[in-house]
Amino acid sequence: MRINDFSVLAFDCYGTLIDWEAGILAELTPWLRRNGGTQADDAILEAFGAAESSVEAESPFRLYPDVLAEVHRRLAVTWGIAKDEAAARAFGASVGRWPAFADSAESLRYLKQHYKLVILSNVDRASFAESNKKLGVTFDRICTAQDVGSYKPSPRNFDYLLKEMAGMGIAKERILHTAQSLFHDHAPAKAAGLRTIWINRRKGRPGGGATPPAEAKPDWEVASLAEMVALHKRAG
Repeated sequence: MRINDFSVLAFDCYGTLIDWEAGILAELTPWLRRNGGTQADDAILEAFGAAESSVEAESPFRLYPDVLAEVHRRLAVTWGIAKDEAAARAFGASVGRWPAFADSAESLRYLKQHYKLVILSNVDRASFAESNKKLGVTFDRICTAQDVGSYKPSPRNFDYLLKEMAGMGIAKERILHTAQSLFHDHAPAKAAGLRTIWINRRKGRPGGGATPPAEAKPDWEVASLAEMVALHKRAG
C-alpha cells in the first residue's frame, strides 16, 4: 500500500502539528527557575509526560485546561515548590500560546488538496480552536477528548473516530493515522486496525520527551510533516 492510497489523514495535533514541547517549556521553565529549579529540558518534559498521562487516566472527563492545571500542581510537589494556584491556572490556559511547527501550515495546505483532514486530539474544543488559528486549514472533522469523554491512548477515542468516519462513508482501510506519539497514538491506532505514519519530530534526540514510552510499529516513519509531503509527491 502507498501513502496516496488513503482518502483521510487523521491527525494528532499536539506534538505533531503544534510544538507542544516548546510550548510546555516556555511556560514551565521560567516558573521553575524562579523557584530555584535547575532541571534540564528533557527532565522537565519527562516529568510533565508522566504527570499528564496519570491525570488523564484518573480523570477522563476533566477538560484539558483543568488537566494541565492539575499537572502543574503535581509538578510543584515533585519538585518541592510551593503550589501556586494562579500559576497552575495560567498553565492550564496556555495551549493557545503553544507554537505550530514551522512546516505545519504549508504542509497541511498541500495535503488538503489530496485528503480529507481530521483531528483526533487530547484537548478540549476551545483550546484546539486557538491552535487551529495557527494551522491555516479547515479540518473536515474535529474530534477532541471533550467530545469523547476520554483521553488517548484509550481505545474509546479511536472507536469514536471510526464511528465519525463511518458516518461520513469512510471505511477504516481508507484512514491513515498521522501522529508523533507512539504512546498516545500509534499503539492504540494499530490495536484498532488502522494504518499509521509516524511524524517522528524527536528523531535523533534521546528519550521520549513529553511522551511516555511505548512500543508500536508504524507503517511509515518520517521526521517532519514536510517529509510526509515529499513522500506523497514521490508516490505520484
